Amino acid sequence: MASLIVVKCGGSTMQELPDEFFATIAKLKQDGKQVVIVHGGGPAINHLLKKLAIEPQFIDGLRVTCEDTMRAVEMVLAGSINKFLVRRVQQAGGKAWGMSGQDAGVIIAKKTAKPLGLVGEIEQVNKEPILAVLAAGCIPVIAPLGIAADGSAVFNINADVAAGAIAAALSADKLMMITDVPGILETQEDGTKTVKAEADSEEIKQMINSGVIYGGMIPKVTSALDALGQGVKEVVICKGTAEDLLKAFANEKTGTSIKGA
Repeated sequence: MASLIVVKCGGSTMQELPDEFFATIAKLKQDGKQVVIVHGGGPAINHLLKKLAIEPQFIDGLRVTCEDTMRAVEMVLAGSINKFLVRRVQQAGGKAWGMSGQDAGVIIAKKTAKPLGLVGEIEQVNKEPILAVLAAGCIPVIAPLGIAADGSAVFNINADVAAGAIAAALSADKLMMITDVPGILETQEDGTKTVKAEADSEEIKQMINSGVIYGGMIPKVTSALDALGQGVKEVVICKGTAEDLLKAFANEKTGTSIKGA
């Protein structure tokens, strides 16, 4: 297969992605490259829950998903956000195929042991439906929902975790995690912040322990380490510019590159 990159778009960043980002994805596909998009949708889910007068609940930063919340999650992830990204790709000249992890059993999941309601842990990723979409000349745009092996329940899956598992199942060359910053930032002696170009798994753990990596970056790098542990060769954390995409496919440095120790 041609080089394949999984691009994870966070819910807080996708509205900010420029037209050039999607135009570059469409052009890469036309040039024979393979791109798979996995997306989140947290802010849009919160917005809908507010309209429905459902109070969002979180435990350790993870969304508690009751049945009413799950209906909203499904509406946003498999509906409005997924189709928004499909439109952006197609407006840029590409062909996109929106799907969720429950379609054709792409993501088989079970209920997590944590008291989070209908939040799932991934048991298996079935890559054949994704490969079929790629073979049809389309760019898969995947919402992070999972389905029970017997089809009896749908689960909310963390988008970073889903992207890592999908990248591993596809033996992707890279997993790009799009954030609102250009990479992992280090504070220099003069107080300026610079992007750390490279890190291995041990360095990442040390940076978490020392407080260099904190807040919302922690789940990003934790999912990156999980993906590396599942066989993904490289995870790139970056802002998601067209230049970032082109450099990633050309194996040039961009953002923060994380590889196994």
